[in-house]
Amino acid sequence: MASNRRVLPGFGLALGFTWIYLSLIVLIPLGAMILKTTQMSWGEFWSIITSPRAVASYRLTFGASFVAAVINAVFGLLVAWVLVRVPFPGKRLVDALVDLPFALPTAVAGITLTALLSANGWIGKPLAEMGIRVAFTPLGIAVALVFIGLPFVVRTVQPVLLDLDREIEEAAASLGASRWKTFWRVILPPILPAAITGFALAFARAVGEYGSVVFIAGNMPMRTEITPLLIITRLEEYDYAGATALGVAMLGVSLVLLLIINLLQTHTRPRAAA
Repeated sequence: MASNRRVLPGFGLALGFTWIYLSLIVLIPLGAMILKTTQMSWGEFWSIITSPRAVASYRLTFGASFVAAVINAVFGLLVAWVLVRVPFPGKRLVDALVDLPFALPTAVAGITLTALLSANGWIGKPLAEMGIRVAFTPLGIAVALVFIGLPFVVRTVQPVLLDLDREIEEAAASLGASRWKTFWRVILPPILPAAITGFALAFARAVGEYGSVVFIAGNMPMRTEITPLLIITRLEEYDYAGATALGVAMLGVSLVLLLIINLLQTHTRPRAAA
């Protein structure tokens, strides 16, 4: 009679601990937030999440997050390629600097970016002379989100590039393939799922970002007010039901967008493997 023992010992205990930990950290807080919204009627909930101020904050939050994630997907791939394939002096230092947004407190990043990009800052002053305002505009918000999201793409794509077999690229070149065709047909398919994963992580981080954005945004309602700030404003006004309603709306939209991205990942994996 074959034994039904699992390869890994303590699987049941580990699984139980995982569910307990996940429930305490994620499921119970989210469930409490959703439960809080049930104290209001559907009409009240709908009027809060569809108010002009809330809709303007959604548009800015998700729009800036998407733009920042796209920029990070493109330039993060480029940075990862340079770090893996191009030898240059100071390479280890640059590689370490990629993780700076992880180590730097987000509030410090926001204050630093505001000081640099304001109208009298080192970077913002020459841009202002050219008619380009960065701080206290949606552009400044996008810059902050690019800063905090870049490491997700680089660190996701970098290991895949390290594992790529260069002999395949050399074979494609020997068969007459151009550099662009080699990249498009040989290099891009294996790294595309990783790039999409990095995009999803950068987008998810940007949607919920607060510390690095609150200083550079200017926080003008209907113009530069992000949804996390609007939620904080509701909490400071002791409008807990309104804050949780906005949180539930953000949670729902984020889950739908991440589901779409994961489906896209699943669709690209077989093509990449082929």
